[in-house]
Amino acid sequence: MSDIAERERTLSSRLRLAVVRLNRRLRAQRADTHITLSQLSAMSCLHKAGSMTPGELAAKEGVQPPSMTRVIAALEENGLVARRAHPTDGRQAIVELTPAGVERIEEEVSIREKWLDEHLAELDAEERAVLCRASEIIDRLASR
Repeated sequence: MSDIAERERTLSSRLRLAVVRLNRRLRAQRADTHITLSQLSAMSCLHKAGSMTPGELAAKEGVQPPSMTRVIAALEENGLVARRAHPTDGRQAIVELTPAGVERIEEEVSIREKWLDEHLAELDAEERAVLCRASEIIDRLASR
């Protein structure tokens, strides 16, 4: 393996591990541990993408429809999502966040960003500038 290929492999490994570790730390910053990560992920998807059918939500989340049905039922029971009739297909329902669900997602984001802000403040200006540029590059990679 060439030196360049070895460095790229090492960069891939290091970047992957760093992203996984940071994601794990951010997910640990939770407002409400009574909501599962699967439920929180489904709520986040609805918050970002808007209302959708349970099947669409299952596909976006990469889970089977029966699993999503259970997630939606639990969120509905907690008043965080609501179902309404589909405008053109009587066999379907549309799932959407309730105002309480929007508030919960915004609280979760706020807690995680506060944690990250506190830790970023410990870095010097040059390190923060590097991370700013890196976040742009990582976002571009994730968009492919």
